Formats: sequence, C-alpha cells, structure tokens
Amino acid sequence: MSHMLQLDNVHSFYGHIHALKGISLYVDQGEIVTLIGSNGAGKSSTIRTISGLLHPRRGQVLLEGKRIDGIPPHQVAGLGIGQAPEGRWIFPRLTVMENLEMGAFSRNDHDGIRADMNYVFDLFPRLKERRTQQGGTLSGGEQQMLAIGRALMARPRLLLLDEPSMGLAPMLVDLIFETVQNINKEGMTILLVEQNALMALQVAHRGYVLQTGQIVLQGDAKRLQANELVRKAYLGED
Repeated sequence: MSHMLQLDNVHSFYGHIHALKGISLYVDQGEIVTLIGSNGAGKSSTIRTISGLLHPRRGQVLLEGKRIDGIPPHQVAGLGIGQAPEGRWIFPRLTVMENLEMGAFSRNDHDGIRADMNYVFDLFPRLKERRTQQGGTLSGGEQQMLAIGRALMARPRLLLLDEPSMGLAPMLVDLIFETVQNINKEGMTILLVEQNALMALQVAHRGYVLQTGQIVLQGDAKRLQANELVRKAYLGED
C-alpha cells in the first residue's frame, strides 16, 4: 500500500546551493510527522519541494503513489495538500472572513464552505470575535490561527505546517499545538516543520531530524525525545 506522502532521494537546489541532499521520508494517513532541525537544516526547503515551489533536480515526490514533483503549486494544492507557510502570509488588507474565503477559492459548495468556516471559528473562537477585522491588525498568534484556518478551508487531505510556533508567546504556542492535535484526532494527516523540537516531538507520532539538508535521525517521536543527540542539540540539555 502506498504512503500518503513519500519523498524518495530528493535533491533540491537554490541556484548552485544544494539545499536538500537525498531526503527520503514518508507520511501515512492519520499521522502527525515532524521535521526538526536548526535554521538552515532544510526543513522549509522540504516543505517548498512538496508544495511545488521548488522542483527537485533528482528524486521523486509522491502523493498516494503518484508523482507530483514538477507540477505547479496550484495543482499540488488541488490534489489535497494544504499549507500554513512560515511567516503566515495572510492577506493583511482582507478581513478574517475574506482570508478564510480565499482558502476556499477553488470550491463552489457553499453549504460546505459555511460549515467549514464555522468549524474554523469553533477551533479558534478569537477569529470569530475578529471576523470583520483586517488580517494585518491581528496579533501574531491570531495571524497564525488565521493561516491554519485558511489552509483548512481548502479541505486538504494533508496539511503542511511550517514553523507554526515561531514568534509566539508560550501560552499561544500551547494553544496552537493543542489545536494541531485536535485536528489530527479528527482525521487530518499533518507534516509539521518546527524549531521547537520539544513541543513538536510531544505531539507527533514520528519524526525526522535534519542537518544541512540530510536526515540524520528518524523514528518514533518518544524515542527521538529520549535520544542523547536530540536532547543535547535540540532540547537544550547538557
């Protein structure tokens, strides 16, 4: 049986810079899989390669056994891969509701769109309170909620989350990760890229550790949490 998502020996470049050096990983239906690593390790390059923003020079990206590397990002999104990108990238001049509607731009099932918007408002009550507010006037945490909500409005089968805790206060970090777990419990498959290794490994089922464009460790999240290299390099332990 095919994995939901699989990267097989993927090499991606920015010009002459070799960003991903033979990445192989997989995500199965219903999992939370996390990619952890320091800045420049290749985490966001992996997400960009999956979403079609970066085309690998070698290797394959497969969705349920079918190659998707080389197709443009809007077609990747149309296949059921949603993304909340690093830095959020919401539309600052649009209201919260308009941002969410943009997430559903490829849909025409009006009743379903309304139901999904209510679902997002149930997940993030603050967004409901601010639904007529412009996105650019929201706090960083609220913008992150909006970025996740907008991704969910496309009804993806696989959700890519790129650094969802970046720049957030600890209380909001807890809320975002609790929401990630709740979304997953309802059946969403998630690939989570995160610098906060401790939080990521607490919510994930499995994980991969990236260093300079290569996977150096992989396995069950709890085992990675107990790994000496991970504890010293990423969990801040001596």
